[in-house]
Amino acid sequence: MRIESKPASESRTTMTQLIFPGDTNMHGTMFGGKVMEYMDKTAAIAGMRHSGMLVVTASTDSLDFVGPIRVGDIIEVVAYVTWTHNSSMEVFVKVQSEQIGTGEKTTAVTAFFSFVGLNEEGKPTRVPKVIPQTDEEVRLHASAPARYELRMKRKQERAENRGS
Repeated sequence: MRIESKPASESRTTMTQLIFPGDTNMHGTMFGGKVMEYMDKTAAIAGMRHSGMLVVTASTDSLDFVGPIRVGDIIEVVAYVTWTHNSSMEVFVKVQSEQIGTGEKTTAVTAFFSFVGLNEEGKPTRVPKVIPQTDEEVRLHASAPARYELRMKRKQERAENRGS
């Protein structure tokens, strides 16, 4: 079976949510875990769109909370595949919050998720390469191998620590 390359734009996925009091903590800002849930779901859909198969989350890194999300804000969670390696895909996710009254949008959270494409038997399988097109996609694609190496180093360290 021939695996074709796909533009990053074909995986682009957006989720929009209105933040209610039940989504927030005692500070009136959104629970980090709830934001992470939305990010993981959106990233998984991006990975499935890119690969055309079911995927499983392998890791999350560089999860940075850079601004608050408050009650009444609208959030937009955007994800797309930035890079692939055999059966794995790196997905960049950005969460922007929008204030209703002003329409001002600010970046609240960014992260990189790694997913593995699974075949019908649930085994890792080769995924299509990604073709970056925008300036951001090209920049993230170029820097992805370094992030991949860091993930592999962490994985090796975890394996060594389990043996201790």
